[in-house]
Amino acid sequence: MMSGNIPETGRNTRITIRLVILQILVVSLLLTLGGRLWFLQIRNGQQYDQKAANNHIQQVVTPAVRGSILDDRGVPLADNETKLVVSASRTDLLKQADDGTAVLARLAGVLGMQPQEVSDKVRLCDAKTPKPCWNGSPYQPIPITDSATTQQALQIMERREDFPGITAEPTAVRRYAAPYKVNAAQVLGYLGPVTDDEVSASEKTSTPLLRSDQIGRSGLESVYDKQMRGTAGVTRYEVDNLGRVIGKAGDTPAQPGSNLVTSIDARVQAVTEKELNDAMVTARKTFDTVSGKNYKADSGAAVVMDNRTGRIIAMASLPTYDPNEWVGGISAKAYASLTDKKSDYPLLNRAIQGQSAPGSTFKVISTTAAINAGYPPDGNYPCTSSMTIGDHTFKNFQNENFGDISLGRALEVSCDTVFYGVAYNEWKKDGGTHPKHPKDWFFKTAHQFGLGAKTGVDLPGEVTGRVPDRAWKQSFYDANKNYWCSQAAAHKNDAVKSQDVQISIENCPDGYVVRAGDSANYAIGQGDTLVTPVQMARVYAALANGGTLYQPTIAKAVVSADGRTVTPIKPKVTGKLPDSKATLKYIDKALAGVVTEGTADWKFGGWPQDKIKLHAKTGTAEVEGKQTTSWFDTYTKDYTIVMTISQGGTGSGASGEAVRRIYEAMYGIQKDTAKIDPKKGIMPQPVTALPKISADGIATPASYTVPPADDLVAPAPGGPHTAGGAAQVLAALAPGRPEKLLLGRRYWS
Repeated sequence: MMSGNIPETGRNTRITIRLVILQILVVSLLLTLGGRLWFLQIRNGQQYDQKAANNHIQQVVTPAVRGSILDDRGVPLADNETKLVVSASRTDLLKQADDGTAVLARLAGVLGMQPQEVSDKVRLCDAKTPKPCWNGSPYQPIPITDSATTQQALQIMERREDFPGITAEPTAVRRYAAPYKVNAAQVLGYLGPVTDDEVSASEKTSTPLLRSDQIGRSGLESVYDKQMRGTAGVTRYEVDNLGRVIGKAGDTPAQPGSNLVTSIDARVQAVTEKELNDAMVTARKTFDTVSGKNYKADSGAAVVMDNRTGRIIAMASLPTYDPNEWVGGISAKAYASLTDKKSDYPLLNRAIQGQSAPGSTFKVISTTAAINAGYPPDGNYPCTSSMTIGDHTFKNFQNENFGDISLGRALEVSCDTVFYGVAYNEWKKDGGTHPKHPKDWFFKTAHQFGLGAKTGVDLPGEVTGRVPDRAWKQSFYDANKNYWCSQAAAHKNDAVKSQDVQISIENCPDGYVVRAGDSANYAIGQGDTLVTPVQMARVYAALANGGTLYQPTIAKAVVSADGRTVTPIKPKVTGKLPDSKATLKYIDKALAGVVTEGTADWKFGGWPQDKIKLHAKTGTAEVEGKQTTSWFDTYTKDYTIVMTISQGGTGSGASGEAVRRIYEAMYGIQKDTAKIDPKKGIMPQPVTALPKISADGIATPASYTVPPADDLVAPAPGGPHTAGGAAQVLAALAPGRPEKLLLGRRYWS
């Protein structure tokens, strides 16, 4: 019988095997660890040394001074004012025994704030910390207030022993200067804080954003943000493992942003804004016989353009707002007011975002289409009081009847039935409701005039308008077919059908078809056609300059902060009108007749037509459920002015006098005598040269008065001022250099 004990020899063998395996594992681990140490210390040692060193370097960023937005003569439309900003250095506060609690309490007393309010501003933000808190670098000076008075600033700086770590420094803050009481809010735009996504997206660019940055959110501030923003300065500090500063590792000074010179003329802009506003006020006092109420005149826009370049000299939009509301962050109450429906959305720029039917101002396009389709300009076209197409009667304005007239005379008196007749004939030639190879002269011509597409103006948010051609009809039908057909089926047996149901029944089977009525309405700028004021300004400027379509522009040049580098923004040609020289001359003559013996003559009695030939086209656009929209499109040899007022009445009735006053101011035409004195005109001819540039920046023109120094350091535009205080405190804070901070657009740094 065998024993249950394992022989001694077998046990020793197994122990030996286990020891060998363990030794192999230990050696393998040692080799792996050694290899990893060699890789980290020898192969990549330098890289990790640099990273370790960087862990002991912290950066403090100095924001760059933003460049100004200037008018064509160098007058600032948007620049920077100096405010006294009180800041706290968190690093210095933490060196104190109580982490700076006592200092912050004393500071609150000086600033008239609660101690807790000041303490909250210097705490660092994280996921659990409610605002207010500091979201920037902990080594950056943290702003406590940007509205300190000169007396408060002097108390802090004169008692430095009581306020260690606290500074009161002049800082450049955006200001919308409003020269000549100019608003231009939608053109200039405003600034807003950056988002975390924007900061992340900019990290690998040449101009990375900081969390404390403000960037352009609208208008020129947005489009030319990169040029005006400049480059922030960076100061690098050495810190120990506890975060305490032990030395300075380097300093890169901030580079101020470039200035943007525009074609906007502050004087013309001011007149345009005033005349548009006055026209709307007058319209609201005018009785509308159709609705039985006064006109609402709820919004409006005006554009003044240089015919030979497409540059915009003035652009007004109402209702509007004060762009200074956004400086330092807009309040929730103010933002709610700007976006409330009752405010009629003043943030919209009606000149590039306001769409409406153009009414009879569209007839210059219909005239070109008719002539190019083979209709003789001086043929006899019946201008009857009405015209019946199918089962619908299309009426002439106020049932006027001028007999047989030419296309030119039809433009002068704005005869609708002439254009109804031509459009209807072309619709039949194209195959009516069953077209095979339609030539679509009227649709094609509108596209050739640049309608239905963005003009490319250098402002954000421009809309395209609409040319309701066959492609648009098909896409609109595809989008609405299911709704139309469901409505038609649900209400087909109703004894009384609403207008919506009637439209659904009509469009359900073939809403994609261009009908005779569509063509007739389209020819006079009604129906589904939509345009913007800037589109129509470009059209009429092209008629004036011989047929060249320019891309409208506002920016004229980008000028470096020291004035040494000038980058012009040249006019850009984007197309040509489909008119022959003879057709342009024909339309030109007819539009001059509108002023002397047409629909606008009652507003232009005594106009010096022999010296400054004015051309015009009136438009009264009908909108379902609203009062008529006024359009008045005009040009001289130099300028185009377009004005439109929503629910404002007839073209010349609502806008004629306002446009006349703008021209009078520009050319120096005396209101009562009609005599012309170019010396009294604010712009008798377009400004082509850039403002004079010196080494110190762009010189302020002699005719523009720089606001007093104390106005520039006011707590807010229009707010209370302290006479003499600004110069005193700046002299204390920046000895020998306060004037550079105060005057014009030069900044102390």
